[in-house]
Amino acid sequence: MLKIGVIGAGHLGKIHLKCLKQIPEIELVGFYDVNTETAKEISETYQTKAFPDEASLIAASDAVDIVSPTTYHFTLAMDAMRQGKHVFIEKPITARLEDSQTIVEYSEQHHLKVQVGHVERFNDAYLNAKHALGNPLFIEAHRLAEFNPRGTDVSVVLDLMIHDIDLVLSMIPHDLIQVSASGVPIISNTPDVANARLTFANGAVANLTSSRIALKHMRKMRLFQPNSYISMDFFDKKVNIMQLRDYKPEDENDLLPLIIDLGADKGKKRIFIESPHEIAVNAIQTELSLFAKSILNNLPCEVSARDGHNALKVAYKIMECMDRQAQWVKEKM
Repeated sequence: MLKIGVIGAGHLGKIHLKCLKQIPEIELVGFYDVNTETAKEISETYQTKAFPDEASLIAASDAVDIVSPTTYHFTLAMDAMRQGKHVFIEKPITARLEDSQTIVEYSEQHHLKVQVGHVERFNDAYLNAKHALGNPLFIEAHRLAEFNPRGTDVSVVLDLMIHDIDLVLSMIPHDLIQVSASGVPIISNTPDVANARLTFANGAVANLTSSRIALKHMRKMRLFQPNSYISMDFFDKKVNIMQLRDYKPEDENDLLPLIIDLGADKGKKRIFIESPHEIAVNAIQTELSLFAKSILNNLPCEVSARDGHNALKVAYKIMECMDRQAQWVKEKM
């Protein structure tokens, strides 16, 4: 049984508390939240101990689940690791790139597990599409959200786009060779709308758009690869897959799937369209359960500290590109 404590009991922290209580391998020792009034209410609601400070919570735990604002991730993670505790950190891993590198190096040197909460890796849509993922050469993602003051302490790139950055890096195992991006601050002091185009060494391209001032929520990704097209809706947890497969003579009498003739060079192909939904999971509960199992069974984390660092590194390249673009626009005005 793994003893886990939660640091931060805001909107997402409450969800983590609820999920942790449902995982057999975990004993939820309690939580800490800086707001004492809120902590008292949550303690009663979830029948979970509220610790007076993070130090006492860390001391009572084998691992900590950090669901605090991003600016506190580094300090809390290092405090826990220096006491030999494993760490789950909500995305992004840290606010500063050099801090994430420090976490990677310290955790690897001291053989501590650090998992980053890139939860879309466990979304039903992604899990149901994984069997069809091969060599995506063009990816287009739109991640839009209605305005919420929560999260505006960082750029929309770190708040929203980083989900898609992590997914793209997990699907395209090649060096990133070019980044172009632009962003606009509308409500907050950092960009609230951003677009980035990532080009990889194998020729693959990812076009990512994020906004936190949209009129409706949208979390969609489309992938194009040889002989197939995949559409994932992370919000509605739906996936559609269209694949071209070799034609067989016995297919001629089938009405569906469709048969098309691509000419003398490629001949006839069959178009298969499927909407798989075999996998249905609670994504947050799944990632936390896998974190516990990685510790108990000494297995690699599903989304490692290095994965979180790599996503953050690309996010910073995007933000630096946006800063240069903004400066160029300012000079032209």
